[in-house]
Amino acid sequence: MATKQEKSFCVLEYARCTSVITVQRAFRREYGHEPPCKQSILRWYRQFKDTGCLCKGKSTGRPTVPDETVERVRESFVRSPQKSTARGSRELGIPQQTVWKILRRRLKFKSYRVQLLQHLEAEDYGRRLQFCTTMQEALEDEDFAAKLIFSDECTFHLSGVVNRHNVRIWGSQNPRAFVMLVRDSPKVNVFCAMSQTKVYGPFFFGEKTVTGTSYLDMLTLWLFPQLTEDSDNFVFQQDGAPPHWMLDVREYLNHELPNRWIGRVGADDQALIPWPPRSPDLTPCDFYLWGYIKDRVYVPPLPQTLVQLRERINNAVMAIDRTTLHNVWNELDYRLDVCRVTQGAHIEHL
Repeated sequence: MATKQEKSFCVLEYARCTSVITVQRAFRREYGHEPPCKQSILRWYRQFKDTGCLCKGKSTGRPTVPDETVERVRESFVRSPQKSTARGSRELGIPQQTVWKILRRRLKFKSYRVQLLQHLEAEDYGRRLQFCTTMQEALEDEDFAAKLIFSDECTFHLSGVVNRHNVRIWGSQNPRAFVMLVRDSPKVNVFCAMSQTKVYGPFFFGEKTVTGTSYLDMLTLWLFPQLTEDSDNFVFQQDGAPPHWMLDVREYLNHELPNRWIGRVGADDQALIPWPPRSPDLTPCDFYLWGYIKDRVYVPPLPQTLVQLRERINNAVMAIDRTTLHNVWNELDYRLDVCRVTQGAHIEHL
């Protein structure tokens, strides 16, 4: 952008010689950089001749959208909140960009994604409510909270899903970056357990599918020795996945942890609290741990080998500190409380 001094120089030179080319040559000699274009020099000259000033006039700006139009947009989207801005544009006869600006800037509306939740059966609500009530009463004892161990498995594919909302490449031009996804890519099955102060894992299963036998081997040879080393008095939680339901697994828990485990139970099982089915929103591994790890694993460039994938998972787990785990336990207590208030309903959308 030209300065006032440079504009004045161009106007005076043009008044003297009436030649734009001569003005541009003189400008280049005087200031040592490229001169303004022909249109700018002539516009400045006409402006000075008409107004006697080279100051930039106040812009009138874009026309303001009438309040009546804003109200039409509001009524349209209150009536049909799932419609797209393109459809709203066609119905209202307003440009789509204008519809979007009215929704975001004038009405302060936001677009929210639909969440997928597991369907709850009629009897699930009572089970969830009973679980949350019992757990909250138990968590009032700080010693119980310190004993509690949550656990879960998760599958990580080599060609994973990139969280594009968290991946940005800043620059003056679009680099056209992309990530290719491969169907049926190699994968690893990962197990982790969480206490109030520590994450146990990750443990990588050697099999492509976790079976009851491989799960039991992991408990007996890897997890329980670590838990016993830290404390002889812990409470172990597992959900109702098929490997956990295997009779040998439940018999092992009944023998090793009578009345000190939480999970899907049969008539003769000695569990402390039955785990409610279809309730991933109540375990820290599901509502925190796996999402945290995947956000740090699936960042371009994606891992190219299973070795690199395991290394990224390890690094993500190692980055979790005690302060974070303490906050996760506070979130657990909050979720249990909300689930009680909603009489056992899903709480992910709240």
